Amino acid sequence: MSAFSEAALEKKLSELSNSQQSVQTLSLWLIHHRKHSRLIVCVWDRELRKAKPGRKLTFLYLANDVIQNSKRKGPEFTKDFAPVIVDAFKHVSREADEGCKKHLGRVLSIWEERAVYENDILDDLKTALYGEKKTKKRPYEEIKLDKDEDDDEDEDLSKITPEEPPQTTDLIHALQELENAACGDAAVHQRIGSLPVEVQDVSLLDKITDKASGDQLSKMVDDACMLLADYNGRLAAEIDDRKQLTRMLSDFLRSQKEVLDEKEQQLEEYKHKLARVSQVRKELRLRIQNLPDFSRLPNVTGSRVHLPYAGDLYNDD
Repeated sequence: MSAFSEAALEKKLSELSNSQQSVQTLSLWLIHHRKHSRLIVCVWDRELRKAKPGRKLTFLYLANDVIQNSKRKGPEFTKDFAPVIVDAFKHVSREADEGCKKHLGRVLSIWEERAVYENDILDDLKTALYGEKKTKKRPYEEIKLDKDEDDDEDEDLSKITPEEPPQTTDLIHALQELENAACGDAAVHQRIGSLPVEVQDVSLLDKITDKASGDQLSKMVDDACMLLADYNGRLAAEIDDRKQLTRMLSDFLRSQKEVLDEKEQQLEEYKHKLARVSQVRKELRLRIQNLPDFSRLPNVTGSRVHLPYAGDLYNDD
């Protein structure tokens, strides 16, 4: 990782593109330098407002990636983005078309699902994006068919299209992220497993007889709380990642099933075409065998072969 400076950050933001690799690469660099999170957010906000309209959404993609992937290491970015993220949404949505607003809505729905921010901030983000506060629908309310309404007004479920399936690279990245998941951290498992019984059993507090032993136990309890709270936070982040991966795999399998059905249909069509062409070839070979072979006529070198005149055909001589 290169050294951090405000100038280096400005340069990287100016080079940021809408590709997933570009966003993730810069996100990892920012998370690595998370001790500068306040300055990073300040520069991000300033450069967002200077960026061309077509690049502003990418800045929010970057913020989303940083907020999502830094929470397992600490709350710095989530906390430091909070004061500016609502105004950033307002700024971007003000110049956004319907397609851009749809992507902003997707980011916001993810933050709602994962409770990235408190409800008041989420409500402000909804207002910034939609112009009015919208309450999130419960799952059973999202698709509602009213039997009393006219048939023409009933929602056609067949027209509800799922989200675009993830790319193979997205799945690979998500799987690679889980290689370092909290559940596989053997060192932390060992530390948790070796916690003294004194920090886990309230009944043992009666054995404290002096302030020194009480202070010593208090420090042990504080350390155990920090260790467990950090690990629980990592496990919660891992659960979110696995849920997201499950959705990605479901969408990917669905798309692959559609492709499989399409290719199987194409295969049947081409099998029929092959059968027709093979039949033509077979018939052609039979007909060629019954045709005269003029190539076997004698070839008289240096002379011409004259066909008989019509009168010669009736000449008896």
